[in-house]
Amino acid sequence: MSQDTHTTHSAEDDIRNRDIKIYVNGALLHRDEAKVSVYDAGFMLGDGMWEGMRLYNGKWAFFDEHMDRFFNSCKAVSLDVGMDADGILEALTMTAEANGMTDNAHCRMMLTRGIKDKPFQHPSLSRSGPTLVIIMEHSRPVEALQSRGIRLATVPQARGLPMTQDAKYNSHSKLNCVIACLQAEQAGADEGLMLDPHGFVNTTNACNFFIVRRGEVWTSTGDYCMNGVTRQKVIDLCRADGIPVFEKNYSLYEAYGAEEAFLTGTFGAQTPVSEIDGKPIGSGERPMTARIRALYKAAIQENVGAVP
Repeated sequence: MSQDTHTTHSAEDDIRNRDIKIYVNGALLHRDEAKVSVYDAGFMLGDGMWEGMRLYNGKWAFFDEHMDRFFNSCKAVSLDVGMDADGILEALTMTAEANGMTDNAHCRMMLTRGIKDKPFQHPSLSRSGPTLVIIMEHSRPVEALQSRGIRLATVPQARGLPMTQDAKYNSHSKLNCVIACLQAEQAGADEGLMLDPHGFVNTTNACNFFIVRRGEVWTSTGDYCMNGVTRQKVIDLCRADGIPVFEKNYSLYEAYGAEEAFLTGTFGAQTPVSEIDGKPIGSGERPMTARIRALYKAAIQENVGAVP
């Protein structure tokens, strides 16, 4: 990555992250000691699901929504979590307390089908139970991104059809997105703007994508992208506040001519887009994005009792 490149997951450096403890199947291990087997289905095949969550004021924002998505995804691929949502919360609490984290922490929780008896594909070869890993870091988004914005490049790598690998799965199999990210970087951009199989604007390699046109907020239909928790919160907040919002097909023509564009995700919340394919988006003024960010902060405060 070039020195001038940023992503929606760019975070301020925090020296405390060098000594974090990571949860691995009930044990808390220093990051240098936290390991999984080379026979693990996640390492070998990308066979697993994950969730990204943020901790504010000792509480995980929109925890129930994240658990709904996580358990639904695991059920859809016959992956036994081995515990219920209360068990997940207990593991998260254990990890946060071990790291002295109560606020501005980000978690990546990963569940795989577990260690395989032989290095082959069939799921039945994972016989010892799932592997659960929780990586939790002190993490604040780089504030400069709110003024600078993210530069996007439309990439050849497209989001697939539901009968290939449904993008609604938050799976460990992320090669599709990694290729899109590489294509964007090689084009001199920060992230890749991915189209759906029909050529309509869909999502980026890392986040959901929105544009603002003539006072309306547009995003994709959701048929070919991760149905993000933050994405849905933005849609719900717009509707509740009287902002016209549409989930629809639209092309690069509409995206290039937008007054504003922004990305949504658990880590960065709403991150503005400054340009697409070298074309500046709007005038640089972002009143709708600012309005939505304020609504989202209020929603976080209502959900966890703190302002991010």
